[in-house]
Amino acid sequence: MRPRTALVIALLLALAVALWLFQGLGPGNTRFVLGLRAAKLAALALVAASVGMATVLFQTVAQNRILTPAIMGFDALYLLIQSLAVATLGTVGFAMLPAGAKFAAETLLMTAVAVALFGALLGRAAPDAIGRTILTGVVLGILFRSGATLVARMLDPNAHAVVQAASFADFGRPAAGTLGWAAAVALPAMALALALGPGFDLLALGRERAVPLGLPHRAMVLITLALVALLTAVSTALVGPVAFFGLIVAGLAHALAPGARHRVLLLTAAALAATLLIGGQWAFERLLGLRATLSVVIECAGGIFFLALLLKGRIR
Repeated sequence: MRPRTALVIALLLALAVALWLFQGLGPGNTRFVLGLRAAKLAALALVAASVGMATVLFQTVAQNRILTPAIMGFDALYLLIQSLAVATLGTVGFAMLPAGAKFAAETLLMTAVAVALFGALLGRAAPDAIGRTILTGVVLGILFRSGATLVARMLDPNAHAVVQAASFADFGRPAAGTLGWAAAVALPAMALALALGPGFDLLALGRERAVPLGLPHRAMVLITLALVALLTAVSTALVGPVAFFGLIVAGLAHALAPGARHRVLLLTAAALAATLLIGGQWAFERLLGLRATLSVVIECAGGIFFLALLLKGRIR
């Protein structure tokens, strides 16, 4: 990446953070307002970095820049977990679940399913392993969504409303009580991803080239999928399912840093995601007065970008 490009990204991120924290700040209760804004800023930044890094890592292990964890069924699994929890515990029991225990259970389940299902497929030397993985992910996503819909249909209206609320991303109100737990999971995962940057560079070369260079391919695939599952669980638990935001961020990162090492790509994706999410949420809250929803705009733009990749034949 060119130094000028990195400087522009850093300045845009700093501008978004400054606007979020200080724009419209009145003379009274400054400390209280700043505390609320800082907590929300931390949640948005954590979600953005998690989504950006998870998408870059997943595209690396799948060797395909059109895939995202959402397409492979991670978000659908989260919705199924929420539906089963509400059906089993009821609305009152679900609301009274400790935030830490709920977050830990979701993270462990998503990680275990991801490693068990996709690790076995992507870790094989078969030439069609990636195709099988894509097909398996799509089928599992349909299965998980169908299961969540089936469970939701058996719920009473109040419980169904709780499940519906968890079905859409809400950047305006990150889940209370989970930020500390999410940071405790996401920050070490991000640090490990950056430390394994050279390994991801080899992994991107493909199994045939990476193995002769000394890369333990299967172990690296499993580690990558575990990191993707952890980061996806963090972002989903904080704001809800996000399908295409990571696709936009990863595409921008590859465009602004073509041929860069994975450490640079991961940091670029995290910075771009934070800039877009914080700046976008600031615009929708402070300028538009919440007359529109950022998540809807992101999903729409991401869907258009996804179709553009398909039409241009840029599947890699």
